[in-house]
Amino acid sequence: MDNENNNLYRLPQEKLMYSGASSLSDVELLALILRTGTAEKKVIQLAEEVMNYTDDLSQNIASVDARELLNVDGIGISKACSIVASMELARRVRRSSLQSGKTITTAEDIAEIYMERMRGAKREYVQMFILNTKCKIESEYTVSIGELNSADIHPREVYSIAIRRSAAAIIIAHNHPSGDPTPSNLDIAATKRLEAVGKIVGIKLLDHIIVGCDSYVSLRSEGIIEQDS
Repeated sequence: MDNENNNLYRLPQEKLMYSGASSLSDVELLALILRTGTAEKKVIQLAEEVMNYTDDLSQNIASVDARELLNVDGIGISKACSIVASMELARRVRRSSLQSGKTITTAEDIAEIYMERMRGAKREYVQMFILNTKCKIESEYTVSIGELNSADIHPREVYSIAIRRSAAAIIIAHNHPSGDPTPSNLDIAATKRLEAVGKIVGIKLLDHIIVGCDSYVSLRSEGIIEQDS
């Protein structure tokens, strides 16, 4: 790294040390993740180009794929992986703080946890939240990762995990990459199968939440899942 490039890296680093991470701009934070620029570009310039590239894709940098980042001149596999790994770590830390011991009383409680996390995702992710007898989240499990407009929700996979983890009840959530949370016929059919199997094994399906960009649908509220009597 040449002296000029090195100084540009130190600037956000020193700013962070003396004023805290919250004082840094998004570009400065990204420059710290990248650590170095190239022979042709200073690290700050490279960080700006990455941010501009993700904006052109209409994506948040937190959801961009490592392979897409390789299209930015100056971003190789190592830098692309550093960016994506940093974003994933941030997601996991936030996920842990959001859900730890959270009591679930409404569909909005799960939507709040899941909607922001899935914004910008290009594939469907099916997530299961395992609740105890007090309706608190005990753990979370990714049931399946599908394609652009479909993902498997198989009762065998769902309830084998729920039984092993001694679930009192479960909530299923999945995203629609299109941004429209309207349930498909497949979503409704899968929900009815899950509810039927839950009755057999004694683990209640409390809800199936489908999230879009800024909205969600609760299949319980829609009457697909039986209400408590």
